[in-house]
Amino acid sequence: MQWRNSPTRYGLVSILLHWVVALVVFGMFALGLWMVGQDYYSPWYRTAPEIHKGIGLILFAVMLARLAWRFLSPPPPAPASHGRLTRVGAKAGHALLYLGLFALMISGYLISTADGRGISVFGLFEVPATLTAIPDQEDVAGKVHLYLAWALVIFAGVHALAALKHHFIDRDATLVRMFGRGANHRA
Repeated sequence: MQWRNSPTRYGLVSILLHWVVALVVFGMFALGLWMVGQDYYSPWYRTAPEIHKGIGLILFAVMLARLAWRFLSPPPPAPASHGRLTRVGAKAGHALLYLGLFALMISGYLISTADGRGISVFGLFEVPATLTAIPDQEDVAGKVHLYLAWALVIFAGVHALAALKHHFIDRDATLVRMFGRGANHRA
């Protein structure tokens, strides 16, 4: 398998970035739901948010790399069978996923640094608090983070359903390309 994207398929780097981000996003969503239910006396009360923050900051770096890779190795064009509306919808959907993920991570950063303290990333380094003067920063960013997390997980589910629709109903190569196969591998 090639590293870079080609006109007919995604390369290994794009595939790995796609699936790692997808797994981390859903894992972080589950961790976030679980951790907010911990009471003060739980041993995870402080540990789970620290894990969530550390993974979130690493995910931010991975998303920056993913965005850079998208410019260095552009994705293959949509299959010829896709109509104009499908192509526009796919571009808009991907843009919303990227923007939503970055907004989600920025809101998480704003929650975590509202008190002026930086965020430790697993004790390896610290990301400083740079913006702390927004009125009700923690509460506002917390609501944004919560609603964006739900919206992104739902939208990612719709994204997955669209890929399955392309595979099983349209019988095109949309889904198989994200597994490293070209259009000629579609039955």
